[in-house]
Amino acid sequence: MRFDIITIFPEFFRGPLDYGIVRRAREAGLIGVAVHDLRAFTHDRHNTVDDRPFGGGEGMLLKPEPIFEAVESLVPHAAAPDESRREREVIVLLSASGRLFRQEMAREWSRARRIVLICGRYEGVDERVAEHLATDEISIGDFVLSGGELAAALVLDAVTRLQPGALGNEASAIRESFAEPEPASGASATSLAAIASDAAPRPASRGFLDCPHYTRPPEFRGWKVPDVLLGGNHEEIRIWRRKMGLRKTLRNRPDLLSGAALNSEDRRLLQELRSES
Repeated sequence: MRFDIITIFPEFFRGPLDYGIVRRAREAGLIGVAVHDLRAFTHDRHNTVDDRPFGGGEGMLLKPEPIFEAVESLVPHAAAPDESRREREVIVLLSASGRLFRQEMAREWSRARRIVLICGRYEGVDERVAEHLATDEISIGDFVLSGGELAAALVLDAVTRLQPGALGNEASAIRESFAEPEPASGASATSLAAIASDAAPRPASRGFLDCPHYTRPPEFRGWKVPDVLLGGNHEEIRIWRRKMGLRKTLRNRPDLLSGAALNSEDRRLLQELRSES
């Protein structure tokens, strides 16, 4: 996979690209990352990338010409309507007005061949970029940043860690918050059908938060690790983790439970949690 980042502050990415999973994935050849200075695609002596908005208003807008030229230098005919291209080449405009970036998007984009990240700045970007060039307009939250560079770094990290081989333990991407459901390894056809039924426990459901985790020492400043995690009963541990994941979701992100497909075990655990509160 290749990432291309278009920004007026290319120096910003010297940090995010040189640490952790992104650095290891680059060194292993799992991903390629190129940062492009938007000013290199201007043609006036001042390298102008912004201008005042028509109709008046505060701030300045990034102009469409250099952005289109930058993207089309990477993805020829990027502005031509071609839905089939979306699976291979994703062109993302980072914008406070975009759809909320979610783990499902990261999973979808992890299968693309190329992702171009356009970092917005100032008051925003000429709307023709969103309408005729970008395949996706994305926000990372209900807040406003000074520019899209931080958002681009987050998207880059979220998608990179889903590349095969990027994580030291591939199970890390399966058993975590917002993980996609996966049947237990070695399950038979009969047990797979049972997992899909309402009567049987399911793997971690998409959108639920991960459960709390503990490591050594078993006691720290009088705070003990829950006994169930030390007992060695795998079924009890599974149920406890499920319940605690639901408790954390109920406490921190109750919106994730709205409309979620809960099986009988989930409903029972939620009822226990509400009765305990």
